[in-house]
Amino acid sequence: MDLLTELLTTDFRPLDRRASELYLSTVAQVKPDALTLPTPCPDWTLHGLLRHQVSQDEGFAAASRGDGARLSAWRGGDLGDDPHAASRTSADLVTRAFADLALDAELVLPEIRDGGAFPAALAISFHFVDLVVHAWDVAATVNVPWEPAEDLVTASLKVAAIVPDDGRAPGEAFAPKLDSPPDAPPKDRLLTLLGRSPSWR
Repeated sequence: MDLLTELLTTDFRPLDRRASELYLSTVAQVKPDALTLPTPCPDWTLHGLLRHQVSQDEGFAAASRGDGARLSAWRGGDLGDDPHAASRTSADLVTRAFADLALDAELVLPEIRDGGAFPAALAISFHFVDLVVHAWDVAATVNVPWEPAEDLVTASLKVAAIVPDDGRAPGEAFAPKLDSPPDAPPKDRLLTLLGRSPSWR
């Protein structure tokens, strides 16, 4: 079985829920005065990064309802005065939306490639890897541990392997991939595949 076929036939929803808890447990450690800090995503402060993930959750939920073609559905995230509560609310929203999907349903994702439709199984895998890696972005920013379970890293590596290197640019979730030593730990390989330096502080 080739990698794309494997991803298309894997139900990522259980992994996505666990990745969400990983991300939320990291966000829960963010103090208000940290929101202006720079992050591993050069164009985003921590506030901008958290707002991005809320927006992504809302966008994927809209796509699951058949209403994801509008870019505005992916840009309206609001942290209010409690970023963790806002993150929890958007995570619950997208988890409920994914629960009702057939894995071969088509989701329109306007921010990916040419904005075409993707099978739900693949779309959920994109959301999943976002959460795992953005959890590291947050953890690195506020200097707390990032400890994804081994199976989350293994699955994320498979998804990251199909993310094209072209089209990555400032302001996007992923930068061009970086070189990684052959003997690098899996967590480090995941980060470099998606344009992060494991030593960023």
